[in-house]
Amino acid sequence: MKTQKKGKSLPPKLIISLGKFVWTTMWQIMMSQIAPRNQTGEYIRPSSQFRNFVKTGEDSRYQPAAGRYTLYVGLGCPWAHRTLVVRALKGLEDTISVSIVAPSASSGGWVFKTPEEGCQTLPELYALAEPGYTGRSTVPVLWDKQTKTIVNNESADIIVMLNSEFNEFASNPSLNLYPEELKEKIDWWNEKIYANVNNGVYRCGFAQTQEAYHKACDELFTTLDEIDTVLANSRYLCGDSITLADVRLFTTLFRFDIVYYSLFKCNRRRIQDYENLGAYLRDLYQLKDVASTCDLESIKQDYYGNLFPLNPGGIIPSGPDMAYLLKASDRHNISKL
Repeated sequence: MKTQKKGKSLPPKLIISLGKFVWTTMWQIMMSQIAPRNQTGEYIRPSSQFRNFVKTGEDSRYQPAAGRYTLYVGLGCPWAHRTLVVRALKGLEDTISVSIVAPSASSGGWVFKTPEEGCQTLPELYALAEPGYTGRSTVPVLWDKQTKTIVNNESADIIVMLNSEFNEFASNPSLNLYPEELKEKIDWWNEKIYANVNNGVYRCGFAQTQEAYHKACDELFTTLDEIDTVLANSRYLCGDSITLADVRLFTTLFRFDIVYYSLFKCNRRRIQDYENLGAYLRDLYQLKDVASTCDLESIKQDYYGNLFPLNPGGIIPSGPDMAYLLKASDRHNISKL
């Protein structure tokens, strides 16, 4: 009886070292494309490129009108979600149409479910608006169907326009999310929340060094703790009425326990575990028509299914259970400031 020779194999240590080297190299290449970094490994979000405004006046190219504009949004994107929330709160569903794009892991960008303006992908739409465009093709996009161009692709600008420039067509025109007397306070919150929370979760998830991650994580939770303290005595960030600062914070908070806590390594604490922030999130979620803008499954698919460098297996978790969002918040009982 002949003894079967065993095939030669690489030592396990060498296999592990080689695999780690190959994966780390590829990871760094992919991350450099989706998440530009500085020399210390911190994620640096590029600026939006289209910054025109819809406003009344003879010198305005983009006049307010019903049916003229479309919002291109991805349901998983927190920046696009802001525009859907303001559109719903103001009652602009019949004034500004919405078209959904979905991320494609294979192409690395946003694609249309059905062609729009003769385009199959969002980069094609950007090229239609500006031939030769080579920048990032992001959502949201406020599109002018009359001139076939992009008016604006910065969510912070778009929600200001939706709040003030379409009141004659809105079903809730009296709601002012950016009142003059609170603008300074709203802007202060917006700046702090953008840097440390809205973009802070991405700075954690897209950090490419341990040092960059710890810095972003410390700043994120320091700010969340500060907000939680403020909300102990104030229903909303700026008092008794919801403002754009709350909208901008809400879309990040809604995604926090779903994806940022685990996928982006923001796991020191869940939002639902904060006494005030958790109730505040429920309060905002339960406002009229806000829940209809929240798509849990699209969020999980977009993050876990399409951010390949962070989740190479593409496995989408079955949880979490978000039923707690329907529990009473009792935020309306907080004493007025």
